[in-house]
Amino acid sequence: MSEHDSNVPEPTVKDLGQDSGSEVIQTESYCLNCHENGMTRLLVTRIPFFREVVISSFECGNCGFKNNSVDPAAPIQDMGKIFTIDVRCPKDLNRRVIQPCFAEIRIPSLDSSFPSRESVLTTIEGIITGIIEKLEILQSQRRIADPKQAEAIDVFIGKLRDLLTLQTPFTLEMDDPSGNGFIENLHVPLDDPQIKCISYKRTPEQNKLLGYQDSDDISAIDSDDEPEDLKNSVSTFHSNCPNCHSSCPTNMKVIDIPHFQEVVLMSINCSLCGYRNNEVKSVAGIADYGKRFTLLIADIEDMSRDILKSDTARVAIPELELDTATGTLGGRFTTVEGLLVLIKDQLKSMNPLMFGDSASREEKMGYLNTTCDKIDEVLALSRKDVHLVLDDPTGNSYLQSLDPEGVDERLVVEEYTRTREQDEELGMLDMNTENYTS
Repeated sequence: MSEHDSNVPEPTVKDLGQDSGSEVIQTESYCLNCHENGMTRLLVTRIPFFREVVISSFECGNCGFKNNSVDPAAPIQDMGKIFTIDVRCPKDLNRRVIQPCFAEIRIPSLDSSFPSRESVLTTIEGIITGIIEKLEILQSQRRIADPKQAEAIDVFIGKLRDLLTLQTPFTLEMDDPSGNGFIENLHVPLDDPQIKCISYKRTPEQNKLLGYQDSDDISAIDSDDEPEDLKNSVSTFHSNCPNCHSSCPTNMKVIDIPHFQEVVLMSINCSLCGYRNNEVKSVAGIADYGKRFTLLIADIEDMSRDILKSDTARVAIPELELDTATGTLGGRFTTVEGLLVLIKDQLKSMNPLMFGDSASREEKMGYLNTTCDKIDEVLALSRKDVHLVLDDPTGNSYLQSLDPEGVDERLVVEEYTRTREQDEELGMLDMNTENYTS
């Protein structure tokens, strides 16, 4: 092995198609068919759409039984997601769907839910067809053992088939506690009016289902410990790298942004695969008013402005007809240039079906790629009169002024009263601050 090879670590998870024969793990395992020992082969790899997966193949040399499965190896996200899509036309039936393991499909019009125990890449039509096929498997036995139940299931299968004819539009929901699911957006980079995505905090039962440790099992912090001075020190704890899953340090520090407020900055830097990321959390509460920053990007000085985007803020570039949803990219402390790069990368990563070998020529030449090209033009300062809008209903975002004590001609800062809908999204309407006793 050369010195260069010895200094560059091999990636923990290789892309499918690379020379990965040496990474295949073989082990004897129990055959459920003949109760003898068979051979299981395991391969951890990265394939399109599924990110990292574990491919397993079992074969029994005694009875000939074979079985293959694909299990997720991607990191579980901090929040679960519920996707809701209104299916109206045949094009909607062809929308591609990433349905992770443990995701539940619900069809409200039929008052039915269908849990999953395997990860699949399919379509809306494929989901419904798969449900029909599973229901039909034991129908012949049911007609003998329980004719009434078999008849009821036949009626239900008929209702599922009617959905595929689209005589009436219907709604389909996918509840994914892992947060790794995806339903194809036909209007990227804009929001799809037929799709709603809500993030939620998992229940203890869902955490157990995903293999997370129950909070009751976590030992309490010793009350006698001296409180750590976060302002004058960097706290470090270990977590799994989102890219290669190896253990790496995460640094956390409270910093004071001039002319703004204190925030918690968290950063991760994996020495094995080189993955780097940072996130910012505000330590202040929700302000009385929302705040909107509008910046005219004119030169390299504007690209270098510091920007703090809270996890409740949205970013828009009107000239590119680009408007991100609230919370997109999470909390970030970066520059204007860095934020634009993050937006472009996010457009690609959140819409994987528009890239790669499976994307059609029309998709590759479509609006998403055009928008990414326009962002590159803004980064190169070849596109003029472009405005960046940072809108935060909580008032916890910040865009650096080049003249903090005077007037910055290219930066407009506005405070506004939140709408009732914004207060509801922030949970303000559910707060009760009256009649408290000490």
